[in-house]
Amino acid sequence: MKYYYDLHIHSNLSPCGHKDMTPNNIVNMAYIKKLDVISVTDHNTCCNFPAVEKVAKARNLKVIPGIEVNTKEEVHLLCYFKSYKNCKSFSRKIYKKLPKIKNKEEIFGEQVIYDENDMVLGKEEILLTNASNISINEVIILVKKHEGIVIPSHVERKANGIIGVLGFIPEENNFDYIEVTGKISDELLKKLKNKYKIIRNSDAHNLVEISERTNYLELEDIEDLFL
Repeated sequence: MKYYYDLHIHSNLSPCGHKDMTPNNIVNMAYIKKLDVISVTDHNTCCNFPAVEKVAKARNLKVIPGIEVNTKEEVHLLCYFKSYKNCKSFSRKIYKKLPKIKNKEEIFGEQVIYDENDMVLGKEEILLTNASNISINEVIILVKKHEGIVIPSHVERKANGIIGVLGFIPEENNFDYIEVTGKISDELLKKLKNKYKIIRNSDAHNLVEISERTNYLELEDIEDLFL
């Protein structure tokens, strides 16, 4: 079965996310674009997942619990989980690894937690985009303990991409998938395709950027992503 997806979307809980990136707006845009499955992967937190999931049920849209971790190496990793319970447990552990630096809204933007009606439940005070005090290898181990998978984010980028930061993708990390979000050279793409399955996401920070019905995963069930 083909699942058309966008598994890298930021809500307004990420300070870099536009104020229009509320649960209802995200889900409705994904519905308009006829996507089957999405994931809201905010920086170092998953607090908006419950609201997004509730809204998505009315649209028959699957939502995978996820989070984008910024490691101590300044590498971004997408972490996905079978259940919100596991994602929440993992997220709490990552949160404890964040430096306790307060967000400055006038500089970085708001970090808003919503309910399913887009009503504000609160705001996260700690700046979420900072690097957490946890390594790539430690993230992989912790995600596996929580029955999840790790996918390196936007590997084609110099900033926060694993190749741009480390210069290579460590073989011992045993990634099945890697993510591409933007333009990538044919040479690099061919090289990566020989070793990894490629996920193409939007890394959307505003509604327009959410993926069109273009990229799909061909799986018996979407949970086969975790096999």
